[in-house]
Amino acid sequence: MYGKIQEHLQNEIKEIRNAGLYKEERIIISAQTAEIKVNDNGQEKEVLNFCANNYLGLSDNPRLIDAAKKAMDTHGFGMSSVRFICGTQDIHKQLEKAISNYFKTEDTILYAACFDANGGVFEPLFTEEDAIISDSLNHASIIDGVRLCKAKRYRFANANMEELEKCLQEAQAQRFRIIVTDGVFSMDGNVAPMDKICDLAEKYDALVMVDECHSAGVVGKTGRGVAEQYNVYGRVDIHTGTLGKAFGGAVGGFTTGRKEIIEMLRQRSRPYLFSNSIPPAVVGAGIEMFKMLEESNDLHTKLMENVTYFRDKMTAAGFDIKPTQSAICAVMLYDAPLSQKYAARLLDEGIYVTGFYYPVVPKGEARIRVQLSAAHDRKHLDKAIEAFIKVGKELGVIK
Repeated sequence: MYGKIQEHLQNEIKEIRNAGLYKEERIIISAQTAEIKVNDNGQEKEVLNFCANNYLGLSDNPRLIDAAKKAMDTHGFGMSSVRFICGTQDIHKQLEKAISNYFKTEDTILYAACFDANGGVFEPLFTEEDAIISDSLNHASIIDGVRLCKAKRYRFANANMEELEKCLQEAQAQRFRIIVTDGVFSMDGNVAPMDKICDLAEKYDALVMVDECHSAGVVGKTGRGVAEQYNVYGRVDIHTGTLGKAFGGAVGGFTTGRKEIIEMLRQRSRPYLFSNSIPPAVVGAGIEMFKMLEESNDLHTKLMENVTYFRDKMTAAGFDIKPTQSAICAVMLYDAPLSQKYAARLLDEGIYVTGFYYPVVPKGEARIRVQLSAAHDRKHLDKAIEAFIKVGKELGVIK
């Protein structure tokens, strides 16, 4: 049998390559930070990284590394168990409390990743009697989580409140309703209009859930996510998020929100019940990270200064950039092979970015997604802008 499927897969892979959609993995041989070393065709090369989710520049932070080491010294390397058997340590509870304090919620549950958090949130709470109303650009993990639930599905165009209201009107036929959205949409960088979403939720008696993976640590006056950005504390019922982006860049996800919701997830959420607890090193670093964010907003301030500088300079140079309130700047190219060629040429210039194209983004919407970090200095930004302009003129993207 494998011979038949092997031939099929070989043809599929060939078609992906011929369409210019094949995804190459480039090798980093250093810590994740603004300046990294990569293995480029067998040669070591130093480049500037503009495609990591390292928004607050904490991925190689010495204070977090030290906290991770101390946690391993006191609590070991791994848990070898799930939470409800023998996988819960005191530090797991401390981290959950720190997350709840940060988001001003009642309780928190930890997962191995936010993909698991989103995959495990719907099925325990909703049945075929209920409705899930989802933004069309929501992350794949939300889509997969919805698929695991028998609730009726509604879908509205990205951040389109008229369509959302129509969905809510139709969903009055169901018992319970929940509106689900990303906080920041990872490909475009736009922020969901949470104030308007909450208004509609209250008008039509619905719950609200937001994925904070790209918004927590980034949007809002002090970077505390969409609830701070739109002052909707207490109006969002469920937040999901990750420790793998702004919050240190390792692994680990969470769901935080209403007490009874979190309690039910502890009882019935399958990714929580059947996956090992996150390891002590990650937990220890996470606790320390939230202490750092309580002490100072300097990292968030620098991040947003970098975003404003880069966005304004790139727009002035003639690039087509999606409107953004986040740390994501989508440089639109619209052609998949061009996005790969552009990214390869930028690597030659010492700028590490990635072209995004179908199926990660819709066909005809190819782009280079630039992600800014508090780890970037002004000299890093200037070098990247110069490289974008040089390659853009070379490839006919700008004049």
